[in-house]
Amino acid sequence: MILPVAKLGTLLLKTMSKPIATRLKTEASRHPKFRQLIINLAQANHRISTNIQRRIYGHATNVEIRPLNEEKAVQAAADLIGELFVFSVAGAAVIFEVQRSARSEARKEETRKKEIEAIRQKEDQLAEEILTMKQKLSELERLANSRGLSGLFRSSSVPEQMKPA
Repeated sequence: MILPVAKLGTLLLKTMSKPIATRLKTEASRHPKFRQLIINLAQANHRISTNIQRRIYGHATNVEIRPLNEEKAVQAAADLIGELFVFSVAGAAVIFEVQRSARSEARKEETRKKEIEAIRQKEDQLAEEILTMKQKLSELERLANSRGLSGLFRSSSVPEQMKPA
């Protein structure tokens, strides 16, 4: 059940991120401060990813990295922001699901503890009743013995008078 919903949610997020990225591109061309901010973001991302790639492939990392032109930087920053948006919403969905699952498991555990406690209380109550019954039986045996009715509590099923001589 959760898998189709997760796939649908992922598709929805990807679909939503495209208009957001497009909106960021248009806003970048209108506002000079925002444009400069995302260009700086794209250039920093370009330098970091290029250095990582150079280290992975064993190339020198002290070589100067050429900056992206403005349009490529704006495009790269908008794509990066769109991907960050998708990743953050997906991460929030995962965190929400984990917390929901943990709460559900905690409720189940609490129910199990209550059931175990109820069983223990019932066991203690039954043990008390058995003890009370043993005490009453012991008292009845004592009373019967004191009145001369000792034959009532013998383990033998045949009374003394009926046994052959």
